[in-house]
Amino acid sequence: MTNMIRPQPGILEIAPYVGGKAAAAGVANAVKLSSNENPFGPSDKAKESFQRAVHGLHRYPSTDHAELRTAIAEVHGLDAARVICGVGSDEIIQFLAQAYAGPRDEVVFTEHGFLMYRICALAAGATPVEVKERERVTDVDAILAACGPRTRLVFIANPNNPTGTMIAPAEVERLAAGLPKQAMLVLDGAYAEYVEGFDAGLALIEARSNVVMTRTFSKIYGLGGLRIGWGYGPAEVIDVLNRVRQPFNLSAAQMDAAEAAVRDQDYVAKCRADNARMRAWLASALAEVGVPSDVSAANFILARFASADEAQACDAFLQAEGLIVRQVAGYNLPHCLRITIGDESACRRVAHAVARFKGAK
Repeated sequence: MTNMIRPQPGILEIAPYVGGKAAAAGVANAVKLSSNENPFGPSDKAKESFQRAVHGLHRYPSTDHAELRTAIAEVHGLDAARVICGVGSDEIIQFLAQAYAGPRDEVVFTEHGFLMYRICALAAGATPVEVKERERVTDVDAILAACGPRTRLVFIANPNNPTGTMIAPAEVERLAAGLPKQAMLVLDGAYAEYVEGFDAGLALIEARSNVVMTRTFSKIYGLGGLRIGWGYGPAEVIDVLNRVRQPFNLSAAQMDAAEAAVRDQDYVAKCRADNARMRAWLASALAEVGVPSDVSAANFILARFASADEAQACDAFLQAEGLIVRQVAGYNLPHCLRITIGDESACRRVAHAVARFKGAK
């Protein structure tokens, strides 16, 4: 008898997301530089808030996330009613695809864009459309050329992951203005806090009706283990997303820690400064031994090698040294390794190990 129980179209085309490695075979206490985590962890205020939450574990959390939304709005100068919170920014991306894309629709993103754009498009039954970048930088003209009557969502990360590159606000505005009338631009701002004075597109959202933003507490805030994200956009879009959001998608402990974290902007500023200093140092140190990278605006650099074989060999060498970085062949960058900016000790270890690898060739 033929099995007629089938998943929705597109789901079996999804290649499951694979996160960065957390361990190296045969190496104890390896340094993980594969998932763009804050090496200093969350602020003390966030940790204290999370610890206090243990006393209320028997209570259901709020369904409206009001206190966290208010904190986000106050810190960033937003309308709290237009903030939505989710299980990481991944869930906000999923809501957008679920609510606005489906069979016969197209979802556009760039060739080195975050893998969840493709995954969420396929899960919704939509067609993913991958657009070329220009030397690992988002190409607005190429995106606009790929858009048509079936385009519903356009995703760009700015700064982008895994390249670390970004485009100017004027280019983002040009993209939003040039989209078909039925299409929405989604700005993934997971790494926005690493750019000094960057509003990540908030002014553009206030000025237009076709732009939405996603943000996360997993990167500079150091709360990757709690999975908290948020989004901001036009009131009518946020209303739609809240209709597909499960009412208890965030726990009280998640929300309490995130609220404390977002209000501790002194800690954010310190992490941003430390990251910028060590990012510049590591990029320079690797360039000196023949491993170039584009100027990164995030908390990682994309180290480029002569070939995929050399990148894989260097990755194996680093793992043997107890240093775990990220191969990015899945992002169409087989000749590159993405290296998270760790603390000073980790960065110096990486630079020394790569220099030894290049010298041994």
